[in-house]
Amino acid sequence: MPTTLLQSDLPGLTLRHRGKVRDVFDLPREALPADAGDCLLMVATDRLSAFDVVLPDPIPGKGEMLCQISNFWFDKTAHLMPNHLTGIEVASVLPAGVDPALYARRAVVTKRLKPVPVEAIARGYLIGSGWKDYQRTGAVSGIALPDGLRQAEKLAEPIFTPSTKAAVGDHDENIDFDAMVRTVGADLAERVRDATLRLYRYAADFAAERGILLADTKFEFGTDADGRLYVMDEMLTPDSSRYWPADEYQVGTSPPSYDKQIVRDYLETLDWGKTAPGPVLPPEVIERTRARYAEALHKLAGISLD
Repeated sequence: MPTTLLQSDLPGLTLRHRGKVRDVFDLPREALPADAGDCLLMVATDRLSAFDVVLPDPIPGKGEMLCQISNFWFDKTAHLMPNHLTGIEVASVLPAGVDPALYARRAVVTKRLKPVPVEAIARGYLIGSGWKDYQRTGAVSGIALPDGLRQAEKLAEPIFTPSTKAAVGDHDENIDFDAMVRTVGADLAERVRDATLRLYRYAADFAAERGILLADTKFEFGTDADGRLYVMDEMLTPDSSRYWPADEYQVGTSPPSYDKQIVRDYLETLDWGKTAPGPVLPPEVIERTRARYAEALHKLAGISLD
């Protein structure tokens, strides 16, 4: 059965970063194989954020589902792009006394990479912030699009629309490709753009065969000491991607998605200023959200954690 973890506690390991969902720890070299290099332990908790606020209630098993779907996609796309996974067993690096069952399906040992300081977003459909930008300017991240497109309409070709990486509690902002070039340099910007679109096209085709449309997705990349590019963090999860059931897709409306939209819709009914602390979620909202993540994992990867 899935485990529940709101916040990881690993005595003896140095916490490098606690994000909205993931906790990242440094791993001592003596805990690793001699040829492993510098590694991190990345833990996907069951925390859920909405409107950039981490909510007080966990979604049981969500971190396990996110980790398993990321691992599935990292494996499926390894021929297209190297990734941060090392293959080192999680149980072998956990501190003494920690229950390995709690971390077995929600944690991975990864290469320690230098993050590319830009969110790499591919869009195949006009929705979300891209739709808002288009309504205002006729373009998305500086890419001019034809007149008369409707909400959720499929684009003629997928587009690359980078954004800034915001700190916890702040909002990412869409930027154009020239701004990304100024941030990371032309060579790296072009490599990230090419990898993003290559991965998106592959995943969109794979998902479509399973009755799911991949509207858009966000990747994170990092480089090693030799400048080699890796895809890292999470990959093609319902948290980082907008998945739609193909049989419920309709142009002109915002289709239902395999993510936390159930939570967002509930929060929109409340008199809440969308600032911390977040409100408590009713049990039925938590269960419907958990079931939505589980459905996505099963349809895409054939994996069931129940």
